[in-house]
Amino acid sequence: MKKYYMLALAAFALVFSVEAQIELEDDFEFYNLGNISAQNSHWRTWSGVDGAADDAEVVDTDASSGTQSMLVDNSGVVDQLMLIESTPSSGVYTVQWKMFIPANSEGYFNMQGEMTAAGVLWNQLLQGGNVHFNMDGLDPGAGVVDGTPGQVFSYPEEAWFLVTCVYDLDNEIWALSIDGDEQFNDQEFTFNDAFVELAAIDFFSVTTGNTFYVDDVTLAVGVLGVDDFSADVFSVYPNPVTDILNVRSQAVVDDVAVYDILGKLVLKTTPDTVSTTIDMSALNSGVYLVQVTIGGASKTVKVIK
Repeated sequence: MKKYYMLALAAFALVFSVEAQIELEDDFEFYNLGNISAQNSHWRTWSGVDGAADDAEVVDTDASSGTQSMLVDNSGVVDQLMLIESTPSSGVYTVQWKMFIPANSEGYFNMQGEMTAAGVLWNQLLQGGNVHFNMDGLDPGAGVVDGTPGQVFSYPEEAWFLVTCVYDLDNEIWALSIDGDEQFNDQEFTFNDAFVELAAIDFFSVTTGNTFYVDDVTLAVGVLGVDDFSADVFSVYPNPVTDILNVRSQAVVDDVAVYDILGKLVLKTTPDTVSTTIDMSALNSGVYLVQVTIGGASKTVKVIK
């Protein structure tokens, strides 16, 4: 019965795009570089100690939008919780973020099903399985989830991609989409004890082969349709830029328009190709807004020169 419900929910979301109520958006742009946990209450380490070895870092080495993201490194000890502070126990809830896994690296997350228990700093209640990207470094571009049932999925390596997890809390199953493509919709919560509440996503440095970045987090009550979070998956780098700005994409880039901070169009190109480069060498130093259009959908990112 659970599986049929989720299938119906997924179909409804695709056709009607169920309206979602966004509870949190975080793009890491307003944090200082370094340990993240002390900088916002919805980030905390597993140990509960800000700045401990298990604290992830805000970095400016790569980003999906803007200039900063969160790095879960290859230490094998970083264990960063993204708290869902409303701790919903019923209804449908969506957690989505952008993720980047370098070539030959691993990634990992899981869902935690209870915030606290009596006398316990963080109550370990793993739900929905261990979600591995390139498990043990043996399967680039492939992911696996253990639990009931076991699942497999695919993701783009060496590129930013969108991860969307839709949790059906009443029926205790969840669905995973990568770049808007559903990978499965019937993963059960019954991996570790009884479900209590949707408490956190745990980003863990699962081995010393692990390295991944997280950016553009959104938490929402309900189902986020593709149009709610923009289907034009791309990244720009380097940022800040000196001369050449690279636009990395999985689909054909229709056009790129560059505006100055006053909104004046200073550069435009129509590459009509997957990924492209923009020559900004003639532009003065300053802040620019780069609008990228893919498949008729546009998104603007801030670029510093």
